[in-house]
Amino acid sequence: MHVVEQTTRDIWLLFITRCSRMFAYGLLSVVLVLYLVEVGLKEWEVGLLLSLTLAGDTVISLWLTTTADRLGRRRTLIVGAILMVLAGIVFISTGSFLLLLIAATIGVISPSGNEIGPFLSVEQAALSHLISDERRTSVFAWYNLAGSFSTALGALAGGLIAEAAQHFGMVGAAACRPVLLAYAGIGVALIGGFALLSSAIEATGNEAFPPRKTVLGLHESRRTVFKLSLLFALDALGGGFVIQSVIAYWFYIRFGSDPATLGMIFLFANLLAGISALAAGWMAPRFGLVNTMVFTHLPSNVLLILVPLMPNVYWASGLLMLRFSISQMDVPTRQAYTMAVVRPDERSAAAGVTAVARSVGASISPMIATILVGSAGTMSIPFFLAGGLKIVYDLLLYRAFSKTNRSATEK
Repeated sequence: MHVVEQTTRDIWLLFITRCSRMFAYGLLSVVLVLYLVEVGLKEWEVGLLLSLTLAGDTVISLWLTTTADRLGRRRTLIVGAILMVLAGIVFISTGSFLLLLIAATIGVISPSGNEIGPFLSVEQAALSHLISDERRTSVFAWYNLAGSFSTALGALAGGLIAEAAQHFGMVGAAACRPVLLAYAGIGVALIGGFALLSSAIEATGNEAFPPRKTVLGLHESRRTVFKLSLLFALDALGGGFVIQSVIAYWFYIRFGSDPATLGMIFLFANLLAGISALAAGWMAPRFGLVNTMVFTHLPSNVLLILVPLMPNVYWASGLLMLRFSISQMDVPTRQAYTMAVVRPDERSAAAGVTAVARSVGASISPMIATILVGSAGTMSIPFFLAGGLKIVYDLLLYRAFSKTNRSATEK
């Protein structure tokens, strides 16, 4: 196969696997907390399980992403898909808290509707290997748009499947199991999709075997990556209070929203998020990566704080959608910025370390958020904590990296 054709084919495959995976994550996020409550878990157990899901992802992703260029990017992606299938099967098969805890910690289960596992980091490195520097932000924007649209459709499908199951006599946890079955099935399809990728996505030469002494796969860019990682962890800590499963549970408790309504809310929310990510590809060359990250993220966090203050489900969901319409502009710019400020032979590791830092931050807050949402007097606090922490992140990021704003954009 011609090199250009092979590269194009690999790019399309990476987009297709991204869409399939994000559809599965959206599918699961709408019903996950409801399912765990229905199988008999207490709210603190659900929160602990969600937190350990993200904590386990931290350890596994750190190992896989920092060795991906030596182990093989394609092989790493296949391992991640296998873990996704195994986790889905265990969740379908048992209501035992211990077994669910083990599966959530070791496997790949997304409680947030967002990326989890080694996939994003390795795919970012692979795409950066296949495309030019000038196209990076734009391609990442489309990559995130495709993911957001897929998450939106998955959220809608998850709500509709659970609703339809009730019409066939399935109640409680049984109504959610078809969603989990679909999640595991998509994992099987991902194994096949990743197996079709060519060797063109792999690191070669000094990229795979850097001659310098490395720490977590990093050498010259260690300080920059670690500084970014601390900031990204703070952002994720805030975001963990309002992961999609927790927001869905909040709407269920506060307004009595059924799964179909929740699916519809998150359909439009994620569609708007995808469009906002695409807008970042237009803004970044004009205003710089850091400016685009910070000055779109700040107002979205103010809107997040206002959501629980709304008097009814229409105002709350409307404000949430308005927030989503600008909330994801920082995502492709953040990814492109990370790839721009490190050497090519550090890209898999840099993406992995920063992603793991986000997982560490995000693993702490869901347990607290679930407990807070379960009480009438504290159910709004997760929104306030999330918005406040994210605003602090924005200000610290701008202070630390505003000087490299234009140079990284042009790199």
